[in-house]
Amino acid sequence: MNPIQEQLIALGGVFQAAVLVDRIAKTGTAAEADVGCMLGSLLIVDPQDTLQVFGGNDLFLRDGYGALASALERDPGSLQREPLRYALSMLGLERQLAKRGEMLELIGKRLPQIQNQVEHFGLTHENVIAASGALYQDTLSTLRQRIQVHGDTRHLQQPNNASKIRALLLAGIRSARLWRQLGGHRWQLVISRRKLLRELYPMMRG
Repeated sequence: MNPIQEQLIALGGVFQAAVLVDRIAKTGTAAEADVGCMLGSLLIVDPQDTLQVFGGNDLFLRDGYGALASALERDPGSLQREPLRYALSMLGLERQLAKRGEMLELIGKRLPQIQNQVEHFGLTHENVIAASGALYQDTLSTLRQRIQVHGDTRHLQQPNNASKIRALLLAGIRSARLWRQLGGHRWQLVISRRKLLRELYPMMRG
């Protein structure tokens, strides 16, 4: 796997989280396996490669790849506007987080507690989702830049959905951090978009 493909997997994670946030906000539901893949990515500490962060394959990143492709293609007809907005906001929040050592430390301390809950209850149990959502609320949601999620108020007001959205935003920012660590930067999305698309299309087909 070449460096661009590694970056695209991580960026696919950012966009996958964004797609799932949009789906829950608008419909109140998202596939458990998709949510589980993103929650699981929070707990992989020392991966051998980028795919391992997402469970060893990119099966559950396909919707994210689609949203990323539509953003890079700049086709108004297929552009997924809300997921793109969430993804760009997550990339911005990751930059702020990188400068906050004490916040990174707090996240690092609390993730093992969430891991303990996963071992006890399972990855998509409401306790795990609530703990992950609370970690986002206690850390990233206190930064000046906030992510405004738009959708159906009936779905957004349900505590479990609100926790799930926060947990997914946390996972998306973890993917953004991984993307940066792999050499990704926002200018690529403008300057190298054709090159990125050339690598992305075969990945979308699996």
